[in-house]
Amino acid sequence: MKCDIGLIGLAVMGQNLVLNMNDRGYAMAVYNRTVSKVDYFIDGPAADRDDIIGTHSLEEFVRILKKPRRIMLMVKAGEPVDIFIEKLLPLLEENDIIIDGGNSNFHDTIRRTKHLEEKGLQFIGTGVSGGEEGARYGPSIMPGGSPGAWEYIKPIFQDIAAHVDGEPCCDWVGEDGAGHFVKMVHNGIEYGDMQLICEAYSLMQSLGMEPAEMSDVFSEWNTGVLDSYLIEITRDILGTTDEETGKPMVDVILDTAGQKGTGKWTAVSALDLGQPVTLIGEAVFARFLSALKEQRERASKVLEGPVQSLEADKTSFIEAIHDALYASKIVSYAQGFQLMRAAADENGWNLNYGSIAMMWRGGCIIRSQFLGAIKEAFGGSPDLENLLLHDYFKGAVDSAQSSWRSVIAQAVEAGIPVPAFSTALAYYDGYRSARLPANLLQAQRDYFGAHTYERIDKPRGEYFHTDWTGEGGPATAGSYEA
Repeated sequence: MKCDIGLIGLAVMGQNLVLNMNDRGYAMAVYNRTVSKVDYFIDGPAADRDDIIGTHSLEEFVRILKKPRRIMLMVKAGEPVDIFIEKLLPLLEENDIIIDGGNSNFHDTIRRTKHLEEKGLQFIGTGVSGGEEGARYGPSIMPGGSPGAWEYIKPIFQDIAAHVDGEPCCDWVGEDGAGHFVKMVHNGIEYGDMQLICEAYSLMQSLGMEPAEMSDVFSEWNTGVLDSYLIEITRDILGTTDEETGKPMVDVILDTAGQKGTGKWTAVSALDLGQPVTLIGEAVFARFLSALKEQRERASKVLEGPVQSLEADKTSFIEAIHDALYASKIVSYAQGFQLMRAAADENGWNLNYGSIAMMWRGGCIIRSQFLGAIKEAFGGSPDLENLLLHDYFKGAVDSAQSSWRSVIAQAVEAGIPVPAFSTALAYYDGYRSARLPANLLQAQRDYFGAHTYERIDKPRGEYFHTDWTGEGGPATAGSYEA
């Protein structure tokens, strides 16, 4: 038997993708570096599936694949991907396709695409979102890389992806590292969404609410504009009881968060591209701060501040939290799409932002009703500079703005940290400001470093320097190295 596609890496995601593809009628070859895992999979989850073939060597694995061979790597990002690529190279022929389905850094994907194309092969770096359940029953898939490979991968990927309104949550993203970049931004937005929800939870705690009561609120929120996977699972989490203690499950979990790096990569990319993706950055920093658990416990005993409880009408304040969460969420997505636009300009990618929103509508962690509105916004205005400028989102923020400001003000007065809510509002106020105090900043830079400045009464692109002390002379930072 010749197999339609092969997959290397039989951890949870790999196993479930194999079963998903096989359910759709594709004959599968599988391989794992620890070959005992191949036997376990074939004898266990894949038992009685004659068209899933386990192999014990890469040579055997490659030999039973149809040409052009399609090989998907589901291995740890970084060096393991390069190791497998180099092991596969001597076994492959022109136009064979290697697919990296892990959370690889998009810079690595750009490098790998070029490396394999120079050898006559094709490479796809694809984001796969949705976790174990998504991989098994329909993930969101974001492929990019060698354009010629797409026609060979498209039927499989679109068959196994989640579908919304009959459309697959998978489409071609763009050249070389575009797919992994979009997946990285997806994960960064996920960080932001999760932090915003945590801040809403913290504010409810400060109102004296118990988790079960909060669960009811999130259940109600999940029927409106906040309808999303993350709101849904938050409802479930807050409604779960720990069998060992009888306490709400969330109350027995230590308040220190981990992260795997994609949120940090998003923040770093924003810095590299000069984009103010402040909310995702704050979400990453909030996780770092949570990790300082022992320091925070010591600090709580010596640092003074308000008692972190709110005196407010519960019903109206919960409505205000809802509005603050929605407005902040809009800002987070506006920043994420702004970052993708900057990356597209930098790398020559032709990204379809409406299509990307569609890819995220099902199967992935940030799937939500909200993304339909983003698709419509970019569908009507493909060159939209910022989501906040679209009538729908402008109107939504206008409606929520009073509550948004009130929630943040009361949180600050009560000493309750809301970094994501706060930075979202600061971005909004900065973005709507025709004039910011950066004129003083430029004067400071010119004073101490002769970095020059532009003038409001001269054309853009003309630069000037002031001898602020009378002792600096005409030299500027552009005329010497320091």
